[in-house]
Amino acid sequence: MSPATTVEPCDFVVFGGTGDLAVRKLLPALYLRDRDGQLPAETRVIGASRAGLDTDGYRDKVRGELARFVSGDQLDSDTCERFLNRLEYVTVDVADPANWTGLQDCLADREGAIRVFYLACAPGLFGPICENLALNGLADAQSRVVLEKPIGHDLASARAVNDAVGAVFEESQIFRIDHYLGKESVQNLLVTRFANTFLEPLWNSSSIDHVQINVAESLGVGSRGGYYESAGALRDMLQNHLLQMLCLVAMEPPTYVDRETVRDEKLKVLQALKPMSPQDVERCTVAGQYGPGLADGKAVPGYQDDVENPDSTTETFIAVKAEIQNWRWAGVPFYLRTGKRMDRRCSEIVVQFKPVPHPMFPGSEGHSEPNRLVIQLQPHEGMRLHMTAKEPGPGGIRLKPVSLDLNYIETFKRPSPDAYERLLMDVVRGNPTLFMRRDEVEAAWEWVEQILVGWEKSERGPRRYPAGTNGPTDATILIERDGRAWHEGVTA
Repeated sequence: MSPATTVEPCDFVVFGGTGDLAVRKLLPALYLRDRDGQLPAETRVIGASRAGLDTDGYRDKVRGELARFVSGDQLDSDTCERFLNRLEYVTVDVADPANWTGLQDCLADREGAIRVFYLACAPGLFGPICENLALNGLADAQSRVVLEKPIGHDLASARAVNDAVGAVFEESQIFRIDHYLGKESVQNLLVTRFANTFLEPLWNSSSIDHVQINVAESLGVGSRGGYYESAGALRDMLQNHLLQMLCLVAMEPPTYVDRETVRDEKLKVLQALKPMSPQDVERCTVAGQYGPGLADGKAVPGYQDDVENPDSTTETFIAVKAEIQNWRWAGVPFYLRTGKRMDRRCSEIVVQFKPVPHPMFPGSEGHSEPNRLVIQLQPHEGMRLHMTAKEPGPGGIRLKPVSLDLNYIETFKRPSPDAYERLLMDVVRGNPTLFMRRDEVEAAWEWVEQILVGWEKSERGPRRYPAGTNGPTDATILIERDGRAWHEGVTA
């Protein structure tokens, strides 16, 4: 790999270094960047938690986890040993300011080096961790801090978290991560829109009928039940992932792609979202909760059994009809949908264009389908442009829907890197383009909180849907009321 792609030496300090996010995503991502030669020899990865391990014990644990979360063809003994030798472990009790000497000693001989403090822990610990970093002299001008979502659980708590972190770090040092923004297909949406001239004249209410953003998961809450009970689908997915993708679809072209220009345009979209009145919440949102059903042909329990709370009203599904009040998008609905224990695993953005104004081919009435641009995020990253073509053969013109397909692996002959691989390297580079700024987070919460308040005032709880289906019937009614239908994509 070219030396130009190598990042500067740094220390990655992962608070929650033995937790699920660290072992499942962060450490495998850093291992793969090491495998591709992007980490200099001086780079270290320091796990910090209350687990009571030592460095040898931590390395043994990570060795086993890499075997679980890195594919076999990407694991090689030389890289594995090199990466494991980068690892160190310190015990830190966030609640005890006197318990930070181990981390102080670990970083003492690295004055001036870039320090990345990754807070892979509960949002309630973000403020105390940053305060202790400052009290112990560990945060300096070269430091960056990475915050996992959700940032708070409502607007007031989000502001409190931002204030606490902002009291220690400058805004330019704070990286609020949304891993969906690191996906190649999401980034390629910007390139598709702004590096190709044929789409921009059509990218508005004159040509686009509606937009759908779907994130369906076939799994239940699993081991995240405790977290999910306090979050739900709205806080876990809508406030961040879905609204960020909406922003990239709807934003105006920036003057150029720069650290702040993209985030400036995303903020304008969030500020232009039509406010949700109580009547809008009742009519334009659907909350659901999965019950017992079938997954992969096997019986699975409902959410209440998964979290061992028979009275839980936490939503595992949400569908929302949103509108953007500006000239480009006036009258174009954005349908957002996400849920757990759905009938498929699929994340996609669907931009559906308006039908042809006049069916000019004899017998074609009702036989042509609208043009659609489908951006697939998972299970396979790619893009499909659905068109209408003539079916070959004599005897008149017969119309047939066809698609122009872009499969990233087939086209570029290599798998796309995991989103965390890209984003972690951007943190070291100090490039915040694909991260959320404080005003973005708070603007998103301001809009989402209107839904939360509406739900609290309503006596209607989440609609039940059987596991292994595509959500509650009310969600189908939500979109069919407008004469439209949910796009059901590729299964996995």
